Amino acid sequence: MAALAPFGLLFGVAATEAGLGLGAAMGFSIGVIAGASQFTAVSLMADGAPAVVVVLTALAVNLRMAMYSAALAPHLGAAPVWQRALAAYALFDSSYACASQAYPRHPHWSMRDRLMYFAGAAGPAIPMWLLVTATGSALGATIPGWLALDFAVPICFLAMVAPGLRTLPQVAAAVTSVAGALALAWVPYSLGLLIAAILAMAVGAEVERRLTGRLA
Repeated sequence: MAALAPFGLLFGVAATEAGLGLGAAMGFSIGVIAGASQFTAVSLMADGAPAVVVVLTALAVNLRMAMYSAALAPHLGAAPVWQRALAAYALFDSSYACASQAYPRHPHWSMRDRLMYFAGAAGPAIPMWLLVTATGSALGATIPGWLALDFAVPICFLAMVAPGLRTLPQVAAAVTSVAGALALAWVPYSLGLLIAAILAMAVGAEVERRLTGRLA
């Protein structure tokens, strides 16, 4: 929550600077709830990119949600459709980070236990995200630069990723994603991030396959 608050506040400021009013900024946060794609979209909008490019790029950045869903499917896949739909709406980086670490540690949990845990992880974050988005949008550029709110973005992701780096395949995927993102930073519309993510998954899967083959 401490990391997400300045993250959302910064998005509100960025949305205002991109020409979005309070209503549009709030609609953005309510409909998407995914900081990385929201920042990408408003950045492209500020640069005057075509609407189709803004939408497709935001969707590409949010493809990580498909990976999150696949990882949580063994734990939540048996829940009723309406509960899975609510969980899908509330699926974002921090709720996934909490759930992906808690579920393997508690294999005895019932489906109700898992859903209640997920609701506890996502529930407080959503209204907080909307509140700080509104605050950032209302305050706009009056927030002093020395607060360095943009520093919250990498710190937030580091805090979520680092505890999950427990095995060699996970570390290999992380290193590949970092190297790929830096090497492909020149690709237009942040599509280098998507390419880096695909490369990271491929490297992580290959390392795991080789390790499994040796053990067999």
